[in-house]
Amino acid sequence: MKIADAKVIVTCPGRNFVTLKIVTDEGISGVGDATLNGRELAVAAYLNDHVIPVLLGRDPTRIEDTWQYLYRGAYWRRGPVTMSAIAAVDTALWDIKGKLAGLPVYQLLGGRARDGVTVYGHANGETVDEAMAEVARYVELGYRAVRVQTGVPGLATTYGVTRERGALAYEPADSAIPSESVWSTRRYLAHVPTVFASARAEFGPDIQLLHDVHHRLTPIEAARLGRELEPYGLTWLEDPVPAELQEGFRLIRQHTTTPLAVGEVFNTIWDCHQLITEQLIDYIRTTVVHAGGITHLRRIFDLASLYHVRSGSHGATDLSPVCMAAALHVDIAIPNFGLQEYMRHTPETDAVFPHGYRFADGYLYPSDEPGLGVDIDEELAALYPYRPASLPVNRLEDGTVHNW
Repeated sequence: MKIADAKVIVTCPGRNFVTLKIVTDEGISGVGDATLNGRELAVAAYLNDHVIPVLLGRDPTRIEDTWQYLYRGAYWRRGPVTMSAIAAVDTALWDIKGKLAGLPVYQLLGGRARDGVTVYGHANGETVDEAMAEVARYVELGYRAVRVQTGVPGLATTYGVTRERGALAYEPADSAIPSESVWSTRRYLAHVPTVFASARAEFGPDIQLLHDVHHRLTPIEAARLGRELEPYGLTWLEDPVPAELQEGFRLIRQHTTTPLAVGEVFNTIWDCHQLITEQLIDYIRTTVVHAGGITHLRRIFDLASLYHVRSGSHGATDLSPVCMAAALHVDIAIPNFGLQEYMRHTPETDAVFPHGYRFADGYLYPSDEPGLGVDIDEELAALYPYRPASLPVNRLEDGTVHNW
């Protein structure tokens, strides 16, 4: 059996997605997500110009060999563009492997280690009262864990807060040329503890609560916030600082017991090696699409399991249902699963990417169809052409560019 064809499909059913479809000479196909939010066409070009030409004629069952060929053979290793492209190939090959075996991918990974995958939703609002109403809505839907974000008094916009109530998706990539927002750490640090005091008072101790800082603090600022949030028992404080300097998490650890989560922008096991082996974090949030596919993500989670670090994979709507399906097959099989982010896609996206995974009572369940249990409707995808969309740029109140 050989790879006979591979093509990149770029579509925008509400937001941009990049999908790789690989077809064998026996007519078996597999799909992989290659979406990199705000840089989609860079990955599409990498696949078309540098990856697809070397795939044709290869044995699709040699997943590990293909991964090593694309990683080591590129010489210019790592980085989000390269690793997202490799992830797309790897995920598509696992999809094909499952179809050849007549088994869902999770069975090839060792079978179920749990009955369902616990997911968390996103509750947000301009005010604390609006955010609490959204938490209540997620509780009614059966969610057992909820991320809470609110507007910050004195700031016109805040990360994680939708412009319209009840929106299915939060999509910050809102314009072809990046929009700009203004940030104040002082205002933010004064406000966040009041949000979680309200949440615990209203919803009690049972619901798991999470919060995303989005890389905006220094280690000592994050340590202060983590300590002030300790009475409210957060499941995790996400991305408290930029993670390029991994040892910065050591300072946070010295001052707070609030659990820490990081990793959605990581691309390889080396990006999080120190964080894991020194137990500086509690949850690693790497994803199938940005960390080299199922093959490499499993390596990261296996390392993490040795150091009491659990998974908490990113699952925002800039990851297509192809990525979500792949993530669930990994989630259901690993021993150290923690949580899975789950932002529901729009009906248009779900139609373009028909899938068999399902949500019930706070859990997601992977498809039991052979392979990943997800596909792309190419004719429907063609009705939604690519639209340029960039993530915002953030500035402090004095005009200094800051982490968004």
